Amino acid sequence: MTELLNMFSYSFIQRAAVVGILVSLCAALLGVSLVLKRYSMIGDGLSHVGFGALAIAASLNLAPLAVAVPTVIIAAVFLLRLSQNSKIKGDAAIAIISSSSLAIGVISVSVTTGMNTEISSYMFGSILSLSPSDAVLSVLLSVAVLGLFIVYYPRIFAVTFDENFSKATGTKTQVYNTLIAVLTAVTVVLGMRMMGALLISSLIIFPALSAMRVCKSFKSVVLCSGGISVFCFMVGLVASYFMETPTGASIVAADLIVFGIFSLIGRKK
Repeated sequence: MTELLNMFSYSFIQRAAVVGILVSLCAALLGVSLVLKRYSMIGDGLSHVGFGALAIAASLNLAPLAVAVPTVIIAAVFLLRLSQNSKIKGDAAIAIISSSSLAIGVISVSVTTGMNTEISSYMFGSILSLSPSDAVLSVLLSVAVLGLFIVYYPRIFAVTFDENFSKATGTKTQVYNTLIAVLTAVTVVLGMRMMGALLISSLIIFPALSAMRVCKSFKSVVLCSGGISVFCFMVGLVASYFMETPTGASIVAADLIVFGIFSLIGRKK
């Protein structure tokens, strides 16, 4: 217990815990809609866009989040439009945007600063990369994402389960699909600082899939997913500190174990 208290005496751990809990909640709540709408890999695609934006920002000595957040939001909206209104659908659209963005980011880094520690932290994640100013901005944006999700929860539920029926009843489905895409984009950028571009999609996918193994209603899945996400984040954070393992990978490992347990529970029902 003393060692655990000592762990949370470090300011960077405190920042990581606060931001991580909020981002985990955002990712889990949005993840339910994304998984049900078969957009579960959008987080992976947007994380590559985020890496490209963060790499360019670092190369030009610009504020990382100030560049990455609007860039990924634009990419999310563009991806939604591309998938709905062209011959390039779903996974193909995500693959095109993600691979192109990753290539642009790598090229910009190679011709300027090179693959330094800061750039590596964007790729693989690092709790040390979260500065106090980044933490404040992350908290504000996370609270905004959670607030918008709660306010528009009935509409998000409607467009998730039956978009055609929602459109027929007068719901502006395009607006709420765009809202989901924008909130996902913000969450992905915030989570990348700790999880990295390669692992951030796990925060979106795993908790939702685990909750769906044991819960039946949309509301219960959302609540369970949020609880699982926060629990796995804290377990991963503590495990990474005591076992000296990468934080992002430790969180994913915790999510994987919980998914296995919930899958077994679901089979016995």
